[in-house]
Amino acid sequence: MGTKLDDRSTRRDRFHQKAKREGYLARSVYKLEEIDGKHAIFDGGHRVLDLGCAPGSWLQYAGEQIGERAKLVGLDRTPIQRPPAGARIVVGDVLTIDIAELLGDLPAFDVVLSDMAPDTTGVRQVDQARSETLFERALEIATLVLAPGGNFVGKLFQGPDFKKLTMAVRARFAVQKTAKPVSSRQISIEQYVIGKGFRGQAAGGAVSGAAPGTVPGGAPGGTPGGTR
Repeated sequence: MGTKLDDRSTRRDRFHQKAKREGYLARSVYKLEEIDGKHAIFDGGHRVLDLGCAPGSWLQYAGEQIGERAKLVGLDRTPIQRPPAGARIVVGDVLTIDIAELLGDLPAFDVVLSDMAPDTTGVRQVDQARSETLFERALEIATLVLAPGGNFVGKLFQGPDFKKLTMAVRARFAVQKTAKPVSSRQISIEQYVIGKGFRGQAAGGAVSGAAPGTVPGGAPGGTPGGTR
């Protein structure tokens, strides 16, 4: 299977073309670049976890920003064809992955990223609900693995629980912001929710009090898909 840069529907997109010229694995790198430019996501941190990391452009960018001391870990359902140099890729389902497997020999992460999106159905309410479940799980994982002061970026489709989930981020981080990068397609309902300055688990623990490896409310009607 090819990367998202091989998708015919995006071949004429200016961000797609720019990514090809600059050697990135997907156009979505410019979403993270814009978010980082405004919110300094990697400021002071070198241990990064990327959930739903395929095809690897966010790990590429993180490694460039941090440099030689970067510790990069990515999770995806399938192996990455061209993993960024030095990155450890874990193959598994974000909804059931063992937290210890993500951490490996690291005590914690400084940054948790999630560009996960569900396998979409075209039914807005269903897609929103699936996105909310993935975001909730990403936030739960961030709560379990972030070092105090760490940062979080997660994609979330706008839906009925959007405010509730942004408030959950606000409860756990010193600063909470939302962003829709210029490189997001205009028709997209995606937003990125940013949390800076993790307060520690004492501020709220896992999103719904779930234990590691469990998913609040059960499994969604879909699994992470590719929008990168």
